[in-house]
Amino acid sequence: MRFLLTRHARDVMEERVIPLNWVRRIVDAPERIEPDAEDPALEHRLGRIPEHGHRVLRIVLNRKARPARIVTVYFDRAMRGKP
Repeated sequence: MRFLLTRHARDVMEERVIPLNWVRRIVDAPERIEPDAEDPALEHRLGRIPEHGHRVLRIVLNRKARPARIVTVYFDRAMRGKP
């Protein structure tokens, strides 16, 4: 899927040392997809990152934008041991 990163997404990826290839991997092949609880335009894509202790990376993206726009990216502590 083609996507753009918002400035916020780029900033948090840099702060949290999240490589772009991890983001691409989860965007293209998520283990789980969830709708956003408040905004129907947003979608949450989740997947484990084996090389980072199998922590779950959550990517929030706006699928209605063309190309899709990644709003934020973070490791979801609440999903530890899941997807």
